[in-house]
Amino acid sequence: MATRESAPLGAPCWIDLFTSEPDRAREFYGEIFGWTAEQSGEEYGGYVNFRRGDALVAGMMHNDGSAGTPDVWSTYLAVADAKAASDAAVGAGGQVLLEPMQVGELGSMGLLADPGGAAIGLWQPGTHRGYGLVAEAGAPAWHELHTRDYAASVAFYETVFGWQTEVMSDTDDFRYTNMVVDGEPCAGVMDAGQFLPAGMPAMWSIYLGCADVDGALVTVERLGGSVVQPAEDTPYGRLAQIADPTGATIKLVSVPS
Repeated sequence: MATRESAPLGAPCWIDLFTSEPDRAREFYGEIFGWTAEQSGEEYGGYVNFRRGDALVAGMMHNDGSAGTPDVWSTYLAVADAKAASDAAVGAGGQVLLEPMQVGELGSMGLLADPGGAAIGLWQPGTHRGYGLVAEAGAPAWHELHTRDYAASVAFYETVFGWQTEVMSDTDDFRYTNMVVDGEPCAGVMDAGQFLPAGMPAMWSIYLGCADVDGALVTVERLGGSVVQPAEDTPYGRLAQIADPTGATIKLVSVPS
């Protein structure tokens, strides 16, 4: 398994699910990805950590409806100083949706909106270093921003998170930039202006590794979820998108079993 102790600064380091039905989500993701759930104490609001084997892979918290937002998966980027990153976001054309807050000894978190309106989390690690398994079955494999404000968004992540970037393609049909660390891509930004449906906001997409994408789609539907985008072969593996029983969407990408 591709394990790691911590994420490079600026790179995706954590994902979590905001869900109105935590018990159902435990069953759904547990059966599809082999996750086990670990309840935290009351001081953390009942937050749940998911593990794949011994490694942390994701989190979950209850959506009680008071926030007025739908169930959703979120990506967090690693930062050395959550307050400094939050302050920098405002000067770079973003907004602060949640001021940085200390989460016990685990670390500090915050939530921003980038210039295109996509929400992105901040995580300043303490004892919680983020997910420890990468690009394996049942673990985060890729993170991708779909935005109508491509140039402004790339500049935002370079400024606020110190991204080193590499243009992968720059044509009208396919415009894409990667965040790279030591030559390895860690996340991508896609110009999605031509295909994002009217009214759909810019968003970060999370890809989870899956040993059998087609088999997983059968299980998704059996457990009350739905297939948003059927499986298809691409140069990057077999891809699909699903929605869980309460509508939170996430993508699947094939990885070796």
